[in-house]
Amino acid sequence: MAEELGYNEEQAVKFIRNYVPREMQDKYTDDEILIIVDIIWDYYEQKGMLSLNDIETEEELLNEDDLIAYVKKEVKAQNDFLVDPNDIPYIVKGELQYEESLEDVL
Repeated sequence: MAEELGYNEEQAVKFIRNYVPREMQDKYTDDEILIIVDIIWDYYEQKGMLSLNDIETEEELLNEDDLIAYVKKEVKAQNDFLVDPNDIPYIVKGELQYEESLEDVL
């Protein structure tokens, strides 16, 4: 992942937990949240959004609804990984907000 850019998985999980509604904050393990984060980064890789040549352009290319649909599809495909599809948008948006918070320090 993008550790060299200040991305920290542990901090991302904490950020996401604080972002999601209170009733969701302890619903999933750190590992379950990180699986969703990994799926998000897989999406970025498939869309060619990891080059970091032009972050502004990549942000414009990000279709949040498409990303959420992709994550839902991937989660559903993993039979042993049970996450409520209604919770996925909150986790995805929490991850996106965490990434945005990193831009302030870059």
